[in-house]
Amino acid sequence: MLASRHRERHRADRIGWLRAAVMGANDGIVSTASLVLGVAGSGADRTAILVAGVAGLVAGAMSMAAGEYVSVSSQADTEQADLERERLELAASPAHEREELAAIYQARGLDAALSQQVADQLMAHDALGAHARDELGMTDLQRARPVQAALASAATFALGAALPLLAALPSPPAQLAPVVTASSLLVLAALGALAARVGGASPVRGAMRVVFWGAIAMGLTWGAGKLFGAVA
Repeated sequence: MLASRHRERHRADRIGWLRAAVMGANDGIVSTASLVLGVAGSGADRTAILVAGVAGLVAGAMSMAAGEYVSVSSQADTEQADLERERLELAASPAHEREELAAIYQARGLDAALSQQVADQLMAHDALGAHARDELGMTDLQRARPVQAALASAATFALGAALPLLAALPSPPAQLAPVVTASSLLVLAALGALAARVGGASPVRGAMRVVFWGAIAMGLTWGAGKLFGAVA
């Protein structure tokens, strides 16, 4: 009865989507807030600041989508090539592949007889699937999905980038920089804490990490805008 009620909760299945979502939103907030602050630091007017921010949102979302698509497509190509090689090896020498699978299970702690029995049964059920999982380390949770990764990265970047723009929109010119900075760092702290909590880490540490690097990026970009704006 107790065993039937026990439901284990693991976080490993969250790593892929969590990493992509946090990276996209974090990049969107930091890059767009930094861009807005840099242009504001140069002394540009409100319209120029907002146009630069919107352009940064669009360019950044497309860049994230393209980069993620290319990266994950390369991973998918590698996976497909490995699967095709394994399929040919299974067709050419099934006995050798069965022994190879049994050796993997034996190395994990099963005795020789049981390893052979498990290998026989799994090979009979789905030989390629067994080798993909246990020899190549491929699982459905980790399988490369380029289009999904590209869309998720673009969407999370755009959502993150929209936050500094929404903060800048109603702000008076004199208050724009502090309002964008404070609101962006606050959202970054919440995002870092949430990501850390979902991943099972310390929310405080997660928030501090994101805020630290976000503040550095915003400060340096604002300083660059001030410097080059003064020179111009």
